[in-house]
Amino acid sequence: MSTTKLGGWKATIAVSMSNYIEAGSIIALATSLSLWQEYFGFSNLLVGLVAALSANAFGAAIGALIGGPLGDRYGRKFIYTYDLILYMLGTLLVIFAVAPWMLIVGVILTGIAVGAGVPVAWTYIAEEAPAEHRAKHVGTAQLAWSLGPALVFLFATIVVPLGLTGSRIIFAHLFVVAFVTWWIRRGLSESVTWKKSDEERRTAEAGGIKRRNYRELLTNATNLKALLFLTGVYALWNLVAGQMGIFMPRVYETAGVESATQQNLLQVLLWTLTVVATYFGFMKYGDRVDRRKLYGIGAVLGIIAWLLLVFAHVTMPVLILFAALWGISAGIGAQAFYALWAAEMFPTRLRASAQGVLFFVARIVVGVLSYWFPTLLAEQGVPFVGMIMIGALVAAMVIGVLWAPNTRGRTLEDIEAERYGNAPDTAKQSV
Repeated sequence: MSTTKLGGWKATIAVSMSNYIEAGSIIALATSLSLWQEYFGFSNLLVGLVAALSANAFGAAIGALIGGPLGDRYGRKFIYTYDLILYMLGTLLVIFAVAPWMLIVGVILTGIAVGAGVPVAWTYIAEEAPAEHRAKHVGTAQLAWSLGPALVFLFATIVVPLGLTGSRIIFAHLFVVAFVTWWIRRGLSESVTWKKSDEERRTAEAGGIKRRNYRELLTNATNLKALLFLTGVYALWNLVAGQMGIFMPRVYETAGVESATQQNLLQVLLWTLTVVATYFGFMKYGDRVDRRKLYGIGAVLGIIAWLLLVFAHVTMPVLILFAALWGISAGIGAQAFYALWAAEMFPTRLRASAQGVLFFVARIVVGVLSYWFPTLLAEQGVPFVGMIMIGALVAAMVIGVLWAPNTRGRTLEDIEAERYGNAPDTAKQSV
């Protein structure tokens, strides 16, 4: 491997760690929610509020809306240099929380940091990756995202006897990972693609042309079509994944698995298979096969998993099969393709802003349901919430399979030229 390629993979891995930290913080909160509830005396609705304010929902939504345009204006490195400082502050508050406000503020800060960092990280990775290996590089972020829950659920299983102290230790490990990642990132270079786009922006502004990212993003027909497509793919799928990430131990408990150790081990199985499927499925074949078919296979497996949970007599073998099917589905499913398509379907100067808007919408949708999910689960049971999950998954499958873009193996510049034309002001291009 050449020095250039080694540098590219170093950047990919360092920036991908945003996904490990994001998923890890969600699962760290998921495995400790019941403990925090008991410690502070929270009601189910207040538990839902904490979950809704976290990196899983509203906190990340706010961060994405802020981080996206800042990443387009000041560069990708600007965001991934400073977002983890905010993340570390948030985790410290959670680690040492002795009052509800410390937990809630810490959860919000980590959420904002994650929301600011993850969309820009996906953007940076796609821009730095070779066109013929873009799915492989973007898949590294998905791999890190999957590895976070797999390891955190395993850690949670080990520290179960320690109670809330064990959960604080898990957050402490995320602080350490965030610090190491921040230190490594300090030496990374700016995206070459963004630097070229920024020079064009400065030239345009010197000539009196003002760029207003959100206005251009939300008034251009080509952009709007891409936003609607990706919202259908990601927001609907993430509605399901978001509830699973934060509340799946409660779903297992409602289904009859009362042991915290067994709940966590089911999640370790699920996320380990997601890691395996990401590497041997998405990363190996995302640049080589028809992406519609690969996406469709993942979507169908996810639907089958939830059909089992809703309609089959729930036993431990059924739950193991559910975990296996969903784990494989998530590895080659909507999030990996969303991260890839979101980078490919927008021009460079709007790429992070677009991902910020999409991430914002997806997390708001999750947050709204998260507020009510614990109560719905307790009062209505798994079949009721399961039908909501199935409906969202079917819609995401249909949208992705029917309208997936043909972008495999093409450069970002080539895709942009085809979608927007070559004139400097793409907002005025016909579609």
